[in-house]
Amino acid sequence: MPTMTPRTLSGFMELLPAPQQQMERIMSVLRETYSLYGFTPLDTPIIESSEVLLAKGGGETEKQIYRFQKGDADLSLRFDLTVPLAKYVALHYNELTFPFRRYQIGKVYRGERAQRGRFREFYQADIDVIGDGKLSILNEAEIPAIIYRVFSRLGLKRFQIRVNNRKILNGFYALLGASERSGDIMRTVDKLDKIGPEKVALLLKEDLGLDAETADEILRFIGIQGSNETVLNALGQYQGKNETFDEGLAELKTVVRYLKDFGVPEENFAVDLTIARGLDYYTGTVYETTLLDHPEIGSVCSGGRYDNLAEYYTDRQLPGAGISIGLTRLFYVLGEQGMLNPELPTAPADVLILPMTDDLSSAIAFATRLRDNGIRAMLHGEQKKFKQKISYADKLRIPYVCFLGEDELKDGVVSCKDMTSGEQTRLEPDATIYRIKAGLAELEKGNVILER
Repeated sequence: MPTMTPRTLSGFMELLPAPQQQMERIMSVLRETYSLYGFTPLDTPIIESSEVLLAKGGGETEKQIYRFQKGDADLSLRFDLTVPLAKYVALHYNELTFPFRRYQIGKVYRGERAQRGRFREFYQADIDVIGDGKLSILNEAEIPAIIYRVFSRLGLKRFQIRVNNRKILNGFYALLGASERSGDIMRTVDKLDKIGPEKVALLLKEDLGLDAETADEILRFIGIQGSNETVLNALGQYQGKNETFDEGLAELKTVVRYLKDFGVPEENFAVDLTIARGLDYYTGTVYETTLLDHPEIGSVCSGGRYDNLAEYYTDRQLPGAGISIGLTRLFYVLGEQGMLNPELPTAPADVLILPMTDDLSSAIAFATRLRDNGIRAMLHGEQKKFKQKISYADKLRIPYVCFLGEDELKDGVVSCKDMTSGEQTRLEPDATIYRIKAGLAELEKGNVILER
């Protein structure tokens, strides 16, 4: 029988053990931070009925979805975490307590063309707050505060959360008499960072049929810049002319004020009128987060407020606010930029135990004792030469190797080698455990991400 050449499909990430440990660290920071704000973990099926998953139907989503038949069932792989959340909330409405706060880190699938930094299978890390009928503006201010804490804990400092409100944009376009084209205008303006103002103006005129004066007024409006206070004050000139605009401006001012109370420094958030989020899905506050020293990466975290999460599954009004981090893409780009801290431990264990006697009882007992103290311990019982065993620990970057031979057992001690410094001690088990714990604490100092 011929041997098949193993391969991984294009657009699917498959990590080696060390980078997988780095990915797990990022996920751990996300889980811990989301939990600090009262979000509950949720996991939804990867496969859903196509009828349920494609309730909205149409557009690019349906073209990119992985869809297949199994018997008589028409099934699809989830393409994001939001639609499954909508189904979940509608299905379990009577069993949930609102506001319902959930986080989810899971894989999603999109059959788009695989390219650098773009994957067909990738992790998203989402949080959403879902209200029953109403949802406080407080949530729209808290979400960017969560983004700030997440990225700060990961080790980033040079990032900016850009904030806007769709009601401001809708109100402004209504003032221009362009309400019917507002969605198209926002999607066009959303391309500003990629194609520049001249091309945006051209698209507004040629593709959307706006006159030159209207296109110029749109570019002047979204071009308002300065401190948050400066931008908010400049928006005051449009107040009192459109109810939707006024409502959006009041909400944006509230979000900005609360962000300060949440401890988000002004250098990390900015009112940016170019932010619209291309989806008609969003109805209020919208967010995009960028790394200031790597604008080529684009948005690394985005989201916003929406009025009715589950409109295709229930008649109940379920407003919400949320954000999504494209975790696989972010991880890929950080690795490519050399920003993943190589000094943090990536070993599968903290200690490798080498039994040096035929009777393994003492080595097993010591491994159990280490684990009882929260130290990850691996027993090496293979019939290998001593040098090969040390090489095994070195290749896996295991920080400590402990030896238990006849002399150690007779004297009631453990020989322990620090694989980084080369220092070797011969101490009682409790003292060895104390030394290992102290050393591990030092190794764990440092951030997952290093800014360059």
